[in-house]
Amino acid sequence: MRTPAPETRPVGLTIAGSDSGGGAGIQADLATMAAHGVFGTSAITAVTAQNTRGVESSHVLPLEEIEAQLEAVTDDFDVGAAKTGMLATTDVVRFVADRAESFEFPLVVDPVMVATSGDRLLEPEAERAYEDLLSAATLATPNADEAEVLTDIEVADEESAREAGEAILETGVDAVLVKGGHIPGEQVRDTLVTNDAVRVFEHPRIRTEATHGSGCTLAAAIAARLAKGEPLEPAVEGATNFLARAVRYYYDVGEGHGAVNHLVDLRNEASRNLTAEEVQAVVDRFVERDVSLLVPEVGMNVVGATPAAESVADTAAVEGRITRTLSGVQPNRGVRFGASSHVARFLLSAREFFPNLRFAVNCRFGPDVEDALEDLEWRLAAYDRDEEPMDAKEAEGDTMSWGARQAFGDREEPPAAVIDRGDVGKEAMTKVIASDPETLADRVLELEEALDTDGELALEDEVTR
Repeated sequence: MRTPAPETRPVGLTIAGSDSGGGAGIQADLATMAAHGVFGTSAITAVTAQNTRGVESSHVLPLEEIEAQLEAVTDDFDVGAAKTGMLATTDVVRFVADRAESFEFPLVVDPVMVATSGDRLLEPEAERAYEDLLSAATLATPNADEAEVLTDIEVADEESAREAGEAILETGVDAVLVKGGHIPGEQVRDTLVTNDAVRVFEHPRIRTEATHGSGCTLAAAIAARLAKGEPLEPAVEGATNFLARAVRYYYDVGEGHGAVNHLVDLRNEASRNLTAEEVQAVVDRFVERDVSLLVPEVGMNVVGATPAAESVADTAAVEGRITRTLSGVQPNRGVRFGASSHVARFLLSAREFFPNLRFAVNCRFGPDVEDALEDLEWRLAAYDRDEEPMDAKEAEGDTMSWGARQAFGDREEPPAAVIDRGDVGKEAMTKVIASDPETLADRVLELEEALDTDGELALEDEVTR
């Protein structure tokens, strides 16, 4: 008989409704807590019949059943933090407010008051009862419409979000996060207001309507992080980053708009070793074939992005790049995450237009390479840095974003390679891109084979210089 090896985890609690479609409610909360390494418990307030298209019916549980669930959980588990979601009626809000007075753990209140359509979900008495619940809470997370219900302040920008947050603080809640998802603009700005400071967390808006459950997911992520012992501000920052990725890489399920991807961080983390191995396999093919003809003066790098990569830290590359030697090409060191800057930023910028692109390599560019590319008849794109605006040249990293817009904007399919014609002090490059490592390696080897002896002469001239 094997010896057991139990695992101890922080415990989170969600007090909310059930969503049969899995995108919101306790289903979203428990999945989000699990993604954060927190054991999730629940007290269900209502049962809804819904899917990605909408809500078909709902049934509020009797107060004694909600009380029994809360008693069962808090009597047995060492709850580290809790969050509330759909509380449905005045009686339920008042009941939870009464119980919250005795909670010895942080409480995040997501005041579910207004539907996505803009319709009010609660009677005025329930809205007023929320003030008592907030007085026992650590954090409130209203969206713009809910903040307006609580304060009569129309939230339309950062200043009015701050004003609404300060007004909600008067209920006695420790902090308020006024969410910016419902406020128009290219950036989503979530405003955290405390008695001591105001901080704004900003993320680019994602062009999708698959945001059902995003409020539940954000509050659950914050509660999970608080259960793990994180201070409030880092917990909010981490949770907003988590939600941005969960919305961008949403689940394409159902016939409606899909669902927030609550487990995207787990999937992304689990893919890191495989991504590094895939980059190494491409490097090995280049070394075996000796792609010296395509190695630029600054060296070559192979970059692989995890499926939900959002930063250079999510990209694996060769540390020190691949360089030419007397015996062929060789990587200077091994593959590690965050090892590339230039090629990684280019790949990440390309993914803003085609998120399935995951691999890239920078190759030499010259007349011989240009001739070979024309012979191969690949889909190509190019940009000339002479046309780059000065503000993009001066800002760190903006050249790659600007170049990606020139190369990928307004295209239905991504090119196989992008020509960067260089600039003063900037070597011209051919950047080959692909959605998988095999295609990337095949393309580079095909390009190397297409180079004739003129390519060898050009390389010899370059080396002698």
